[in-house]
Amino acid sequence: MLLEVNDIHVFYGKVAALRGVSLEVDEGEIVALIGANGAGKTTTLKTISGLRPLSAGRISFQGKDISRVPAHKRAQLGIGQAPEGRGIFPGMTVEENLLMGAYARKEDHSKDLADVYEMFPRLAERKSQFGGTMSGGEQQMLTIGRALMTNPKVLLLDEPSMGLAPMLVAQIFDIVKEINERGTTVLLVEQNAHQALQLAHRAYVLETGAVVRSAAASDLLHDPQVRAAYLGGDLGVA
Repeated sequence: MLLEVNDIHVFYGKVAALRGVSLEVDEGEIVALIGANGAGKTTTLKTISGLRPLSAGRISFQGKDISRVPAHKRAQLGIGQAPEGRGIFPGMTVEENLLMGAYARKEDHSKDLADVYEMFPRLAERKSQFGGTMSGGEQQMLTIGRALMTNPKVLLLDEPSMGLAPMLVAQIFDIVKEINERGTTVLLVEQNAHQALQLAHRAYVLETGAVVRSAAASDLLHDPQVRAAYLGGDLGVA
């Protein structure tokens, strides 16, 4: 198993954000986390990447306990994250933003940069443009590209379609599929539950900080309860 999250608990002050979340992601999978606003999806990704501390539980990556490993060390181990809200550096160029993704790597990363430009031709065209002057869709491409520059074994994607026009949403999902087909495992948090379940191999449903359902994504896509709760429209942002 590539990534194992076992009974993790996370608090914001005295408020429990995660209450015993457990999940598994195997190598080569796309696994989706779906749930309503405030369910704990984003907190789960932040905890896996080391941006939120655990109160209890265990996170294992490639069989090793990383529960107390700092975030930058987790990135070096192969956990990359494209955060909610994009979080690019607006005063840096496209290429400078991408190179920030490789800041902790000692080996040559020119091939990774070339691969990102091949996957995102728009970024190659605008590599000297400041990130803050780009459109929302272009900034999302830049966020994903920067995460790929860490050469991740698992890519944590947080709401990649948020705020994008439908045509761009379809493009972003095609890119996520291509990333997976190129060999990168993906853990996806997505407000558009329908498209997430169409793309993913397996999925977990979170409610108020706990996993309430897990199954093959295709099974959840056709589950009457899941459809009634989550597939009537886009979900809110966790």
